[in-house]
Amino acid sequence: MKHYSATLALLPLTLALFLPQAAHAHGSMETPPSRVYGCFLEGPENPKSAACKAAVAAGGTQALYDWNGVNQGNANGNHQAVVPDGQLCGAGKALFKGLNLARSDWPSTAIAPDASGNFQFVYKASAPHATRYFDFYITKDGYNPEKPLAWSDLEPAPFCSITSVKLENGTYRMNCPLPQGKTGKHVIYNVWQRSDSPEAFYACIDVSFSGAVANPWQALGNLRAQQDLPAGATVTLRLFDAQGRDAQRHS
Repeated sequence: MKHYSATLALLPLTLALFLPQAAHAHGSMETPPSRVYGCFLEGPENPKSAACKAAVAAGGTQALYDWNGVNQGNANGNHQAVVPDGQLCGAGKALFKGLNLARSDWPSTAIAPDASGNFQFVYKASAPHATRYFDFYITKDGYNPEKPLAWSDLEPAPFCSITSVKLENGTYRMNCPLPQGKTGKHVIYNVWQRSDSPEAFYACIDVSFSGAVANPWQALGNLRAQQDLPAGATVTLRLFDAQGRDAQRHS
């Protein structure tokens, strides 16, 4: 009986050892995918791109399985103090050192503003937290991706800062005006600072700017009139936005 009691007594301790690892994983950028999340989607055991393969060779597969834990527990807004130059993409953690590799071939996502000049970033959250802010930084013109990313490589002010956003279906959706005049490949550096804890999360997002404007419309099929119309009749098509306001009108 004592043997069984001792075994059962160990169970809570065993569970406690595993719980912190799950509790500390919280999220990363899904659209466009962050560097770590993009490599995770390629498959940690057999990534497809040369850059993700190099990241695994440098830091192992666990970093990709922990894609939602690129964080610093005691940041409290002092990001440059807790994340050293050259280690921004890995948040200064040895586990994520493969994400810091200075390469020009990290897979990038082409992004363009919609007709309103905005782009919707989607952050995949595995655990909801109270948000102090999401800050979005962009690399300066002339940034060299073959050198380790430093804070001085980023524009000094975020091009977008979100202080209020709701978690919906496991994601935070944030509409941001994209920075003006950027072309070619850049790194967007995202910082999610919690308000209910000093913890912050970091993400490098490899993007390319084409200078084009994204088409906000989607083809849904043909329209059919409810009745036969006489020859020469004028038809007016009205399109409404999510608030019920006229978005466009065509006759």
